[in-house]
Amino acid sequence: MRRLILRSFLFCVLSAVFAFGQPSPTPKDVKIVAKDGQSAVPKLALYLNSPALDTRIEVVKQLTELGGKDSLDPLITASHDNDPEMQLRSIDGLVNFYLPGYVRQGPAASIIRAGASIKAKFGDTNDQTIDAFVTVRPEVIDAIAKLASGGNGMEVRASACRALGILRGRAGVPALVDALRTKDNNVMYEALVAIRKIRDPEAGSKITYLLRDLDDRIQSVAIETAGLLQAKDGLPALRGIVASPRGSKAERAALGAIAMMPEPVDRALLQRYLTSKDDRMRAAAVEGLGRIGDPGDKGAIEKIWKDDDKMPPRLASAFALTLTGDLDLSQNAPFRYLLNTLNSSAWRDTASAYLVEAARRPAVLAALHQPIESATRDEKVQLARILAISGDASVVPWLDALSRDSDSTVAQEGLRALRSLRSRL
Repeated sequence: MRRLILRSFLFCVLSAVFAFGQPSPTPKDVKIVAKDGQSAVPKLALYLNSPALDTRIEVVKQLTELGGKDSLDPLITASHDNDPEMQLRSIDGLVNFYLPGYVRQGPAASIIRAGASIKAKFGDTNDQTIDAFVTVRPEVIDAIAKLASGGNGMEVRASACRALGILRGRAGVPALVDALRTKDNNVMYEALVAIRKIRDPEAGSKITYLLRDLDDRIQSVAIETAGLLQAKDGLPALRGIVASPRGSKAERAALGAIAMMPEPVDRALLQRYLTSKDDRMRAAAVEGLGRIGDPGDKGAIEKIWKDDDKMPPRLASAFALTLTGDLDLSQNAPFRYLLNTLNSSAWRDTASAYLVEAARRPAVLAALHQPIESATRDEKVQLARILAISGDASVVPWLDALSRDSDSTVAQEGLRALRSLRSRL
């Protein structure tokens, strides 16, 4: 309380100094103050009241560089500044606190300014998220969400949408849904990717109107997100896209989304694609049939497993057979094939995603115990991540053992997985 009173007093004093024409601090002054480290944060926060934009921008840069929990409140204050660069840099600063290093590659890392407008660079890669056990302050999500729905310019709104996804800000989903109505392709894309990362099932029904968007990139990510969120009210539109696609990319994406949430009525559709010339469509068809789980399809799935020489359908058929309860660990068995693929840098993400889903079935989860003991380093790392997402209390001893592995990389991943699992449980 005393610290808050002191800050308020200093703020009033500094505001009066600025108001009565006294020299306001320059960016150079800000840099000098920042040399005091964390103890400089309160004074830097007061400089956010400076009438000079270049000074305020330098304050945000220094607050981001200093980091620490005391920097969050000033960065939130900076996000309320009406200048778009201030908003953009404050977003990067807030994310950087929870994901160190982000500021060097976030949208504000390369800003081109032309008067009151700015141009930020958005990298093509957007796959970052914080660990599940990291708790983000609600005030941070609230500040960023306000910029996602009402930031000064589309660059700011797109950056805020990206930030909400990285921080897994579920409370910001309404703002992300609102951002979809901007009709700005960059904002819409970032909002959809963020919704996909957050994985709030209730958001699925709110994006299905974009399944036929005229922009191919927007349509593609909307279709993928609908599948991941199990937005079954989008199935009629997805079936329509497969029946009359705008192109092969849309057809492939729509079939993949149907395969993630198939209903028995989709069985005949999926069966038709088992002989497709497109290996990814064959893979989607096998996946979907595996999820439907009709015993009558097992023979066709086994044929793909034995005869197809392309990786997507091979992995998909291994997944589908694993779902049927084929948990044999012999060298040429489908379940073992999924596990072995965790060693492949090109295909481990696909195999891991399949195992994450399969491990939600108690029999598959229990079957993962034995291979952990003799697994390679890469297998142990991936299995730790899989168990963190799909495991229950029964896997705590397994993760505890991994956290004590003699390989430091495995031990670190085991500890991270253990923390993630416990936070989820």
